[in-house]
Amino acid sequence: MLQGLTGQCALITGATRGIGRAIAERLAQAGASLGIVGTDLQRCTAVAAEISKAYQVEAIPFACDVAQTAQAEQTLEAMLEAYGKIDILVNNAGITRDSLLIRLDEQDWDAVINTNLKGVYNFCKPAARAMMKAKYGRIINISSVVALCGNAGQCNYAAAKAGIIGFSKSLARELAARNICVNVIAPGFINTDMTEALPEQIKEKLKDSIPAKRIGKPEEIAETVAFLCAQNSAYITGQIISVDGGMNMA
Repeated sequence: MLQGLTGQCALITGATRGIGRAIAERLAQAGASLGIVGTDLQRCTAVAAEISKAYQVEAIPFACDVAQTAQAEQTLEAMLEAYGKIDILVNNAGITRDSLLIRLDEQDWDAVINTNLKGVYNFCKPAARAMMKAKYGRIINISSVVALCGNAGQCNYAAAKAGIIGFSKSLARELAARNICVNVIAPGFINTDMTEALPEQIKEKLKDSIPAKRIGKPEEIAETVAFLCAQNSAYITGQIISVDGGMNMA
């Protein structure tokens, strides 16, 4: 086990697969106790058990629709009841409902905004209260390179992920004096179930658009999260860290 977060408690949304699972495993590797949040309790339970066994840390499963305020608040309360505190919150849960704007249904707009943006609000608000009392905390919100450069067919997704950036910068200003850091990670194209399902020729085009000429790994996002959770990152707040192979060079 890599030491560094032993004794700390981390809640990760969207933690059962892809980037979220990689983040959960990396924080467990560093010694953190975990809250594993997903929509399917059976899957959350299985993932929590696997991580707990692999890294010898406590991991508790929580089924929650992050778009539902009451469910998010209940999940945070359960986390506090179980561990007595929350040191780290990683808002990773997200969905896509891609379509050109002229064909984009209102329900698909609302679904993406409610899950990807409102879900961040739903967890940050109760977590911030607990962290303010403790005068310590780390909040990492997962945005996207799409928030910074846009993408045709993803107006709803880009709007939600860009909203996370503005929200996080504002929250960072509100909480900085309480020793709570709020930062954003903006991943580029990462090797997840979604990108794996793409035809090979599309993946090759994606690679060509990336200066690094490869698709990123979930573990590379997880390493950045672990860095932002560490004690030696305490003077970093309100920042957007792009982990995208150079896609968005501003």
